[in-house]
Parts: sequence; structure tokens; C-alpha cells
Amino acid sequence: MTAKEVLQELESYGDENTKRTLATHGAKEPFFGVKVADLKKILKRTKVNHELSLELYATGNSDAMYLAGLMADEKQITKEQIEDWVDKAYWYYLFEYTVPWVASETDFGFDLALEWIKHDEERFAAAGWATLASYAALNSDELLDIAKYTELLETAGNNVHNAKNRVGFAMNGFVIAIGSYVPELTAKAKEIAAKIGKVDVTMGTKACKVPLATEYIQKVEDKGRLGIKRKSARC
Repeated sequence: MTAKEVLQELESYGDENTKRTLATHGAKEPFFGVKVADLKKILKRTKVNHELSLELYATGNSDAMYLAGLMADEKQITKEQIEDWVDKAYWYYLFEYTVPWVASETDFGFDLALEWIKHDEERFAAAGWATLASYAALNSDELLDIAKYTELLETAGNNVHNAKNRVGFAMNGFVIAIGSYVPELTAKAKEIAAKIGKVDVTMGTKACKVPLATEYIQKVEDKGRLGIKRKSARC
């Protein structure tokens, strides 16, 4: 499929209710309001496609950009291309999910994320914390820098309430991820989560709530799922 053909099909899947919901959360024109289930119908045919993913992301169409993330080849995408993607990620579906999912599966994602979390701009910093969370969820504990992740937990705990809106949300998610996916750091994450407590984030709708890290980690533990890694960050 060509990028033009993908956009035409995306338009045919456009749903007004979905579009209104996405707009409430930050999506801006151009976009059609395509459900993820419909994006995956296209993905079944394109499979992983590096060049097409770059073309789709470059359109600036939010639906196409999200699909690009699902389609991206983590083995071919470069650091420069990922940095371009995060720079163009204008709302949180893109800079907290699409870009971090791909970045976390690359060989350079961890180091790049450490650079991003120091960035003054919200989209970069939030993307950094989300990437670090996904990286821990994907990789075996033997491959993780436990000392660095311990330090990052402390950083999140000390700064979450003073961080920019979506950065605070991503930090909270980071604590949850480390507590859930890295058993060696579960106790530390619980300690930090208790220190953090409730995180106030301006969300798109009142129905959206920031998960309480202490409760979330406890639920994972109660289900006996601590340390069960993900096969892919993308969904």
C-alpha cells in the first residue's frame, strides 16, 4: 500500500464519536478519528514497513502517525528519525505512547530516554519517562541497569508533583511499571508510590483518572503477575 492509499482507507474508517473524544484529549486536524481496531486492519496488510511508517508519520495526520508507530521497524529506524518523531508529537497519544513504544524497542532507546527526561519541553520529558517504563517492561532484569532505575525512582518521587502536566503523569506511570515489571525494585517502587500518593493531572475528560501507583502495583502483585514481561510495547 502507498501512503495515499492508507490515508484514503483511514478516512473511510473515520468515526465521529471517536473523533470528538480524541479532539477532547488534544488531537488536532488533520485526523479522521479512527479506532485502533480499524488501524490494525490496515496493519495486517502492511506488516512492518519502515519506509511507509516514515511517510505516514510525516503527514501530520494523527491517525496516520499512530499507525506509523505500530508499523515502524525498530531495527531500521534511526535515532535521528525517532527524535524527529518526538519533536512532531504534538499531543500525548503520540509522545507518551506511539514514540516511546518504538523507542523502547530500539538499541538506543534507553540512552535516548535518559536524555529526554532532562528536556525542558513537556513532550520530550514525558516521552523519556514513558520510554524508560516500556524498556523495563520489555527487557529481562539481567539486562537492566538496576542501580540507574533505583536512582530514577527517587527522581520521579522527588519531582512528580512539580513536573509539567503530562510529565507528572508519565512519572507516575514509570513508578507503576517498575514496581510491576522489575521484582527486585517492587519494594522500592511501593515506597516511592506511597510517598507520591495522588497525582493531579489535567486530563481530557472528568472520566479519565490518574491511577494511584500504590493500588495499581498491589493489584499486579495480588494477581501473581509481578515480573511478567511484555513481548511488545505496542498495542
